Amino acid sequence: MSAHVDTLARSPLAVVEYGLDLAITAWNESAARQLGFSRQEAMGRSIAELLPVPEGAGLWRRLLDEDSGEQRLRHTRRDGGDVAVVWVHHRVLDARGEAAGVVCIGRDVTAELEASRRQAEHQHILRALVENLDVVVWACDASGVFTYYDGKALAAAGMKPGQLVGLNNFDIYKEHQTGGLRRALRGEPMHNVMEADGKPIENWFVPVRGEGGEVDSVVGITLDLTEARRAEKELRERLAIIERQQQVIRQLSTPILQVWKGVLALPMIGVVDSARTAEVMDSLLQAVVRTGARYALLDLTGVEAVDTKTASYLVDLVRAIRLLGAEGIITGIRPSVAQTIVSLGIDLAEITTLSDLQAGLKHCIGRTLREATRGGRPDPG
Repeated sequence: MSAHVDTLARSPLAVVEYGLDLAITAWNESAARQLGFSRQEAMGRSIAELLPVPEGAGLWRRLLDEDSGEQRLRHTRRDGGDVAVVWVHHRVLDARGEAAGVVCIGRDVTAELEASRRQAEHQHILRALVENLDVVVWACDASGVFTYYDGKALAAAGMKPGQLVGLNNFDIYKEHQTGGLRRALRGEPMHNVMEADGKPIENWFVPVRGEGGEVDSVVGITLDLTEARRAEKELRERLAIIERQQQVIRQLSTPILQVWKGVLALPMIGVVDSARTAEVMDSLLQAVVRTGARYALLDLTGVEAVDTKTASYLVDLVRAIRLLGAEGIITGIRPSVAQTIVSLGIDLAEITTLSDLQAGLKHCIGRTLREATRGGRPDPG
């Protein structure tokens, strides 16, 4: 080992020396730590073999002829791991001034390169966000001064990237608009919705802490809600229209007709399920109260079938009509519906059932006329 190499032996930098035959003649502890090979394993071995590079032995031989500037090389450690080293090479000359070897001084930059790679990746992700999403991404320091301000949404607001950089948030916005930022600067992640320049906006505030744990900046995202609010309003209006249309359809599918003074008729058509029956019950009972009807005809001529729960609802409807002081009459029961009612064991003895709507109308009108001739006294039947 030459004298100057001996001086560098305890250096935190890797120090490696090799001779004209490329055999390693010096290998300090830092080299062992960075490259993974002990001094005993490295001494005497060819540097081209121990630290192979894409150019092969030619690189190491060329350094015997001329000094070079910094070179960043990647090597494979003894444990198979990858290490990046920035090397500075100096030729060692003998007494005649001819090359006798090369001293290589290296600094491990693996962590720096990884940090740089991650930073570039983060920048790439951030750029993708600000260029493609309708948001504004911003950052400010502990005093509230903007240090970053960018985003696709700026164009719609007539602003340019970086327009607010260097300006203080607390000078630009009113006090009631800066509460979220103030709390974030105290270390509390925040989210709010507010009005700014007449537009609804949604904000997220993320405190960023320094090495000492103190909040030294805040990163935020601002979203313009104008379009979302417009779409929300449009959706509500469409839903309201659909609801009104459904209400009209329900009314058309179960029309309650006042066919005679004191006589209501409800002809049911199509599929009658539990939900529709419950709706019919509510509508018909309200109509009985509103009109003061004495009779309510529930005509099932157009109904092919009902489930067991629906049949029970229909019978309950007739009983509810009776509780209101009117008489519920079922007409037009088809065989399939009759079988369902019988299978439930429902007793219809107290309920008037007639063959069709015409018979039901005749029954109600006849009783109404007889009551009128008796001075309003109920017809005993």
